[in-house]
Amino acid sequence: MVRTEGLLLKIVNVVTYFLFLGSNIWSAASPQRFYSNGRDTYVHPDPWVWYIWSLIHVLLLGTIIYQFTDKGHETVVKGINWRFPLFAVLIAIWASTYSSGHYIVAFIFSLLVSSASTHIYYRVKRYHDSGHIADELFVHVPFSLIQGWSTVLVVISVFAAFGLTRDHRPGIWTKVLAFLVFLFLAATSWGYAFYSKEGDLLAAAAISWSLLGIYTHQRHPAFIRYSALAFFIVSLFAVLKGAYGLLAKRRKFQGVVADEERQPILGGSS
Repeated sequence: MVRTEGLLLKIVNVVTYFLFLGSNIWSAASPQRFYSNGRDTYVHPDPWVWYIWSLIHVLLLGTIIYQFTDKGHETVVKGINWRFPLFAVLIAIWASTYSSGHYIVAFIFSLLVSSASTHIYYRVKRYHDSGHIADELFVHVPFSLIQGWSTVLVVISVFAAFGLTRDHRPGIWTKVLAFLVFLFLAATSWGYAFYSKEGDLLAAAAISWSLLGIYTHQRHPAFIRYSALAFFIVSLFAVLKGAYGLLAKRRKFQGVVADEERQPILGGSS
Protein backbone atom coordinates (compact mmCIF):
# COMPACT_ATOMS: atom_id res chain seq x y z
CA MET A 1 0.00 0.00 0.00
CA VAL A 2 1.32 3.44 -0.95
CA ARG A 3 1.18 6.15 1.71
CA THR A 4 0.99 9.85 0.96
CA GLU A 5 1.54 10.96 4.55
CA GLY A 6 4.77 12.95 4.85
CA LEU A 7 4.60 13.61 1.12
CA LEU A 8 6.82 16.70 1.27
CA LEU A 9 9.73 14.77 2.78
CA LYS A 10 9.24 11.93 0.32
CA ILE A 11 9.39 14.34 -2.61
CA VAL A 12 12.50 15.99 -1.14
CA ASN A 13 14.10 12.56 -0.76
CA VAL A 14 13.41 11.78 -4.42
CA VAL A 15 14.71 15.15 -5.60
CA THR A 16 17.87 15.02 -3.50
CA TYR A 17 18.60 11.47 -4.63
CA PHE A 18 18.47 12.33 -8.32
CA LEU A 19 19.80 15.88 -8.03
CA PHE A 20 22.67 15.38 -5.60
CA LEU A 21 23.44 11.66 -5.56
CA GLY A 22 22.40 11.31 -9.20
CA SER A 23 24.63 14.22 -10.23
CA ASN A 24 27.59 12.13 -9.02
CA ILE A 25 26.39 8.87 -10.57
CA TRP A 26 29.39 8.97 -12.90
CA SER A 27 31.61 8.34 -9.89
CA ALA A 28 29.58 5.22 -9.11
CA ALA A 29 29.35 3.95 -12.68
CA SER A 30 32.96 4.82 -13.57
CA PRO A 31 35.17 4.75 -10.46
CA GLN A 32 38.33 4.91 -12.58
CA ARG A 33 37.40 8.39 -13.76
CA PHE A 34 36.63 9.58 -10.25
CA TYR A 35 39.75 7.89 -8.90
CA SER A 36 42.00 9.56 -11.47
CA ASN A 37 40.93 12.99 -10.21
CA GLY A 38 42.10 12.31 -6.65
CA ARG A 39 45.54 12.37 -5.06
CA ASP A 40 47.31 9.04 -5.10
CA THR A 41 48.54 8.82 -1.52
CA TYR A 42 49.98 5.98 0.54
CA VAL A 43 46.54 4.95 1.82
CA HIS A 44 44.75 5.15 -1.52
CA PRO A 45 43.03 1.93 -2.67
CA ASP A 46 42.76 0.41 -6.14
CA PRO A 47 40.06 1.91 -8.42
CA TRP A 48 37.81 -1.16 -8.15
CA VAL A 49 37.22 -0.41 -4.45
CA TRP A 50 35.09 2.57 -5.51
CA TYR A 51 32.55 0.20 -7.08
CA ILE A 52 31.04 0.02 -3.62
CA TRP A 53 29.43 3.33 -4.62
CA SER A 54 27.60 1.51 -7.43
CA LEU A 55 26.07 -0.93 -4.97
CA ILE A 56 25.18 1.82 -2.49
CA HIS A 57 23.49 3.95 -5.18
CA VAL A 58 21.36 1.04 -6.39
CA LEU A 59 20.31 0.16 -2.83
CA LEU A 60 19.46 3.80 -2.04
CA LEU A 61 17.26 3.92 -5.14
CA GLY A 62 15.40 1.02 -3.54
CA THR A 63 15.20 3.07 -0.33
CA ILE A 64 13.58 5.94 -2.23
CA ILE A 65 10.94 3.61 -3.68
CA TYR A 66 10.48 1.74 -0.41
CA GLN A 67 9.58 4.93 1.50
CA PHE A 68 6.17 4.99 -0.24
CA THR A 69 5.11 1.71 1.41
CA ASP A 70 3.72 1.33 4.93
CA LYS A 71 6.85 -0.36 6.30
CA GLY A 72 9.12 2.04 4.48
CA HIS A 73 7.19 5.05 5.76
CA GLU A 74 7.83 4.02 9.35
CA THR A 75 11.55 3.48 8.85
CA VAL A 76 12.56 6.01 6.20
CA VAL A 77 10.15 8.90 6.80
CA LYS A 78 9.54 8.65 10.54
CA GLY A 79 12.88 7.10 11.49
CA ILE A 80 15.56 8.59 9.23
CA ASN A 81 13.46 11.68 8.54
CA TRP A 82 15.32 14.73 7.14
CA ARG A 83 18.71 13.16 7.79
CA PHE A 84 18.69 11.46 4.39
CA PRO A 85 18.51 14.63 2.24
CA LEU A 86 21.14 16.21 4.52
CA PHE A 87 23.42 13.23 3.95
CA ALA A 88 22.82 13.38 0.18
CA VAL A 89 23.80 17.06 0.04
CA LEU A 90 26.92 16.53 2.17
CA ILE A 91 28.19 13.54 0.16
CA ALA A 92 27.63 15.44 -3.09
CA ILE A 93 29.68 18.38 -1.79
CA TRP A 94 32.42 16.00 -0.65
CA ALA A 95 32.57 14.31 -4.07
CA SER A 96 32.65 17.67 -5.86
CA THR A 97 35.40 19.17 -3.69
CA TYR A 98 37.48 15.99 -3.68
CA SER A 99 37.34 15.47 -7.45
CA SER A 100 38.12 19.16 -8.08
CA GLY A 101 41.24 19.06 -5.90
CA HIS A 102 40.01 21.07 -2.90
CA TYR A 103 41.27 18.43 -0.50
CA ILE A 104 41.18 20.35 2.78
CA VAL A 105 37.54 21.32 2.15
CA ALA A 106 36.84 17.72 1.12
CA PHE A 107 38.36 16.48 4.38
CA ILE A 108 36.08 18.78 6.39
CA PHE A 109 33.04 17.52 4.49
CA SER A 110 34.15 13.91 4.91
CA LEU A 111 33.85 14.47 8.66
CA LEU A 112 30.37 15.91 8.19
CA VAL A 113 29.40 12.98 5.95
CA SER A 114 30.66 10.54 8.58
CA SER A 115 28.72 12.37 11.29
CA ALA A 116 25.48 12.37 9.26
CA SER A 117 25.98 8.69 8.38
CA THR A 118 26.58 7.78 12.03
CA HIS A 119 23.41 9.60 13.11
CA ILE A 120 21.32 7.70 10.54
CA TYR A 121 23.04 4.42 11.39
CA TYR A 122 22.31 4.89 15.09
CA ARG A 123 18.63 5.65 14.44
CA VAL A 124 18.20 2.66 12.14
CA LYS A 125 19.99 0.15 14.38
CA ARG A 126 18.57 1.41 17.65
CA TYR A 127 14.92 1.99 16.80
CA HIS A 128 14.16 -0.05 13.67
CA ASP A 129 14.94 -3.73 13.90
CA SER A 130 15.24 -5.49 10.54
CA GLY A 131 12.28 -7.82 11.02
CA HIS A 132 11.21 -7.45 7.39
CA ILE A 133 13.20 -8.43 4.28
CA ALA A 134 12.58 -5.07 2.58
CA ASP A 135 13.73 -3.22 5.71
CA GLU A 136 16.90 -5.30 5.67
CA LEU A 137 17.61 -4.82 1.97
CA PHE A 138 16.68 -1.16 1.48
CA VAL A 139 17.51 0.36 4.89
CA HIS A 140 19.89 -1.72 6.99
CA VAL A 141 22.10 -2.94 4.14
CA PRO A 142 22.79 0.42 2.43
CA PHE A 143 23.33 2.36 5.64
CA SER A 144 25.60 -0.32 7.09
CA LEU A 145 27.72 -0.14 3.94
CA ILE A 146 27.66 3.66 4.07
CA GLN A 147 28.71 3.67 7.72
CA GLY A 148 31.78 1.54 7.06
CA TRP A 149 32.62 3.33 3.80
CA SER A 150 32.28 6.82 5.30
CA THR A 151 35.04 5.90 7.76
CA VAL A 152 37.28 5.01 4.82
CA LEU A 153 36.40 8.30 3.11
CA VAL A 154 37.69 10.23 6.12
CA VAL A 155 40.98 8.34 5.97
CA ILE A 156 41.36 8.88 2.21
CA SER A 157 40.44 12.56 2.57
CA VAL A 158 42.83 13.36 5.42
CA PHE A 159 45.78 11.85 3.57
CA ALA A 160 44.75 13.64 0.37
CA ALA A 161 44.66 16.92 2.29
CA PHE A 162 47.83 16.57 4.36
CA GLY A 163 49.75 13.48 3.25
CA LEU A 164 52.40 12.76 0.63
CA THR A 165 51.55 11.50 -2.84
CA ARG A 166 53.20 8.35 -4.09
CA ASP A 167 55.59 10.25 -6.34
CA HIS A 168 57.39 11.36 -3.14
CA ARG A 169 59.52 8.96 -1.15
CA PRO A 170 57.78 8.25 2.19
CA GLY A 171 59.60 9.06 5.40
CA ILE A 172 59.32 7.26 8.70
CA TRP A 173 56.38 9.40 9.82
CA THR A 174 54.37 8.61 6.69
CA LYS A 175 54.94 4.90 7.29
CA VAL A 176 53.98 5.17 10.96
CA LEU A 177 50.85 7.19 10.17
CA ALA A 178 49.81 4.71 7.46
CA PHE A 179 50.32 1.85 9.93
CA LEU A 180 48.20 3.63 12.55
CA VAL A 181 45.47 4.32 9.98
CA PHE A 182 45.35 0.64 9.02
CA LEU A 183 45.21 -0.27 12.71
CA PHE A 184 42.36 2.19 13.21
CA LEU A 185 40.41 0.76 10.26
CA ALA A 186 40.86 -2.84 11.43
CA ALA A 187 39.87 -1.89 14.99
CA THR A 188 36.80 -0.09 13.66
CA SER A 189 35.78 -3.18 11.69
CA TRP A 190 35.99 -5.19 14.91
CA GLY A 191 33.95 -2.51 16.64
CA TYR A 192 31.18 -3.10 14.10
CA ALA A 193 31.56 -6.86 14.53
CA PHE A 194 30.76 -6.45 18.24
CA TYR A 195 28.31 -3.56 17.83
CA SER A 196 25.50 -5.93 18.77
CA LYS A 197 25.13 -9.60 19.58
CA GLU A 198 25.02 -10.54 15.90
CA GLY A 199 27.45 -7.82 14.82
CA ASP A 200 27.34 -5.76 11.64
CA LEU A 201 28.71 -7.82 8.78
CA LEU A 202 28.39 -5.18 6.06
CA ALA A 203 29.95 -2.23 7.88
CA ALA A 204 32.95 -4.42 8.71
CA ALA A 205 33.03 -5.77 5.13
CA ALA A 206 33.15 -2.26 3.65
CA ILE A 207 36.31 -1.54 5.66
CA SER A 208 37.86 -4.93 4.94
CA TRP A 209 37.17 -4.46 1.21
CA SER A 210 38.98 -1.11 1.34
CA LEU A 211 42.02 -2.51 3.17
CA LEU A 212 42.31 -5.20 0.50
CA GLY A 213 42.20 -2.49 -2.16
CA ILE A 214 44.92 -0.52 -0.38
CA TYR A 215 47.11 -3.64 -0.25
CA THR A 216 46.72 -4.38 -3.97
CA HIS A 217 47.38 -0.76 -4.92
CA GLN A 218 50.36 0.02 -2.70
CA ARG A 219 53.45 -1.62 -4.16
CA HIS A 220 56.19 0.33 -2.38
CA PRO A 221 57.34 0.58 0.30
CA ALA A 222 56.88 -3.02 1.41
CA PHE A 223 56.15 -1.92 5.00
CA ILE A 224 52.99 -0.04 3.98
CA ARG A 225 51.91 -2.71 1.50
CA TYR A 226 52.18 -5.62 3.93
CA SER A 227 50.83 -3.63 6.86
CA ALA A 228 47.67 -3.14 4.80
CA LEU A 229 47.60 -6.87 4.07
CA ALA A 230 48.05 -7.78 7.74
CA PHE A 231 45.24 -5.52 8.88
CA PHE A 232 43.03 -6.72 6.02
CA ILE A 233 43.40 -10.23 7.42
CA VAL A 234 42.60 -8.94 10.91
CA SER A 235 39.50 -7.17 9.60
CA LEU A 236 38.49 -10.29 7.66
CA PHE A 237 38.05 -12.13 10.95
CA ALA A 238 35.65 -9.34 11.99
CA VAL A 239 33.67 -9.99 8.80
CA LEU A 240 33.58 -13.71 9.57
CA LYS A 241 32.37 -12.94 13.08
CA GLY A 242 29.61 -10.78 11.61
CA ALA A 243 28.67 -13.55 9.16
CA TYR A 244 28.43 -16.05 12.02
CA GLY A 245 26.25 -13.65 14.01
CA LEU A 246 23.97 -13.10 11.01
CA LEU A 247 23.53 -16.83 10.48
CA ALA A 248 22.77 -17.33 14.18
CA LYS A 249 20.17 -14.57 14.02
CA ARG A 250 18.54 -16.16 10.96
CA ARG A 251 18.39 -19.58 12.66
CA LYS A 252 16.82 -18.02 15.75
CA PHE A 253 14.24 -16.20 13.63
CA GLN A 254 13.39 -19.38 11.72
CA GLY A 255 13.05 -21.26 15.00
CA VAL A 256 10.61 -18.66 16.36
CA VAL A 257 8.52 -18.86 13.17
CA ALA A 258 8.50 -22.65 13.34
CA ASP A 259 7.36 -22.57 16.99
CA GLU A 260 4.55 -20.13 16.14
CA GLU A 261 3.39 -22.40 13.31
CA ARG A 262 3.38 -25.48 15.55
CA GLN A 263 1.62 -23.80 18.50
CA PRO A 264 -1.99 -23.96 17.16
CA ILE A 265 -1.54 -27.62 16.28
CA LEU A 266 -0.28 -28.50 19.76
CA GLY A 267 -3.01 -26.42 21.34
CA GLY A 268 -5.72 -28.13 19.32
CA SER A 269 -4.49 -31.62 20.24
CA SER A 270 -4.51 -31.06 24.00
